[in-house]
Amino acid sequence: MFAVDNAGINWPRAVMVLDVMLVPLLVCWAVGYEQYLLSAVFGLLFAALCDVGGSYATRTFHTAVFALAGAALTALAFGIGADAWGWVALAAFAVTLLAGLAVAFGVHRFVAGLLLNLWFIVALALAFGYQAAHISSSTWAQVLAWVGGSALWIAVSFAGWLILGRNDRPQPFAELPGDISRRKLTRPMVLFAVIRAAVIGGTVALAFGFDLSHGSWMPIAAMVAMKPSLEQSTLVGLQRLTGAVIGAVTAALVLLIPASEHGSRQVEVSHGLEVVALILLMHGVAIRFWNYAAYSGAIAAAVLILLDLPQPSDYSAEGDRVLWTMCGVGIGVLVMLLAGLLGKRTAKARPHRAGQSA
Repeated sequence: MFAVDNAGINWPRAVMVLDVMLVPLLVCWAVGYEQYLLSAVFGLLFAALCDVGGSYATRTFHTAVFALAGAALTALAFGIGADAWGWVALAAFAVTLLAGLAVAFGVHRFVAGLLLNLWFIVALALAFGYQAAHISSSTWAQVLAWVGGSALWIAVSFAGWLILGRNDRPQPFAELPGDISRRKLTRPMVLFAVIRAAVIGGTVALAFGFDLSHGSWMPIAAMVAMKPSLEQSTLVGLQRLTGAVIGAVTAALVLLIPASEHGSRQVEVSHGLEVVALILLMHGVAIRFWNYAAYSGAIAAAVLILLDLPQPSDYSAEGDRVLWTMCGVGIGVLVMLLAGLLGKRTAKARPHRAGQSA
């Protein structure tokens, strides 16, 4: 679980991402609407992750399609985030199912679908949290922030393309699958997509239906934990849980700083902590393929800080997040265990029935 791959560390890429992330941060500071920072940052990071490389025209086309799909999901999430929990759960089921079936268009697009799926759940949590905290947030401004973040990556890739001689470029994140060839959907692929969608829809229903404090971490943890095999689900789930604990403890300690500040001093401290969150995101980018538990801790701490800065929380809030993360991981691993046992039982029953018919 704590095994490391030293070849997976990439500091130059991480520093480049940090430099670009400072742009939406400065823009949000300038306009005074920091509730749109997360949408812009996620749009930027996920667009970079889904950059397929190759010619600039190809890269721009794929990134633009990804940005438009993310914009539609952003509008949907912030549009229904405060609605009845049944609609939210149904939307989560449908989005997760479509994301799982995207493997038919290639492994790279499957990864893109997972990222969009993850952003949709995060956006639902943001919409619900802003509404509960009475923080003003426009749906279309959130969409614009997402599109702006994605467009920023297109602009950065264009500048790099010009500077480096207008040649074809490799994927910025070469460790991610780049295969975009279509493949036939098999019965196990469809079954896994349906099971995964049912779990995410169910955990969203629990989180929003029972109005659980920070319950959105449950579907996020279940989504990350659920892998095609039980062994993968267990390992990734434990790494995710460890990272969530590390991130929650780090965020709890950091967020105690602005809790005792007021007025202009609180604004100054909050701005400083937003920079800290971006630096944590930079470290997450650098060590993503070094160790997943450490990566999860850095990302969790950064997201928690950015989520809670408008209303500094206490230890109980971070404890809730760890609790729901444990529940999400447990549900994901348990479902994969039951699915594996059912699959083995079905496989044994088929030869038996075949022998009887003979």
